[in-house]
Amino acid sequence: MRWHAREGSPVKDAKVYIETLEQIRRIIREDGLVAGDKLPSERELSERLQVGRSSVREALRALEFLGIIETRRGEGTYIKDIGNHQLINLLGMFILQDKRAKADLAETKWLIEQLCLQLACQRWQEKDLAWLEKNVRQKSMNYDVFFQWVTMATHNYLLERIWRVLHNFSATISGTGSLPDVFYEKMLEALAKRDEAVVTEIWKTYVRPPLSKEK
Repeated sequence: MRWHAREGSPVKDAKVYIETLEQIRRIIREDGLVAGDKLPSERELSERLQVGRSSVREALRALEFLGIIETRRGEGTYIKDIGNHQLINLLGMFILQDKRAKADLAETKWLIEQLCLQLACQRWQEKDLAWLEKNVRQKSMNYDVFFQWVTMATHNYLLERIWRVLHNFSATISGTGSLPDVFYEKMLEALAKRDEAVVTEIWKTYVRPPLSKEK
């Protein structure tokens, strides 16, 4: 016997729930909301989406569980930064148990980092380079800080987010690596000259590609 969606059935409820989540995402996009911004109230969302407040409440709970939003008592609901999403750790616990997935992760992360380095070499702005030079000279640079700079210097928000997710996955498995000060000094010099070939050569010299598949 087929299970048809009807009023009050689990199928219908799930459909409304998923649609509510999607519409909240659309509101966030259309309203131009970013991390730190306040979401409309539960009542306003219910009116805008034309769904019951219970559906809105459940959708918001799901988003809060994933770390996408946070509720501040007496203040309202705010969007959180993607770097704090618990979803990253939750997915890492399940997806990355497989050895093949771990190998692919390392290779993908390395490739993304190389691409980001090449784009940063092309796109850095004066203020970006000044910040990098200051921190390299002060020897206050490390792997995490350097690649946060690299991804921001690409001026490609999606790439920055992808790297952060991959980096958090990788850190969950094997921690973060470290590179000698000379690496950052050489990178600074090559980046300042916008010498993409040298930047790539330095990268491959100090961080060998963790190929996930044998030739």
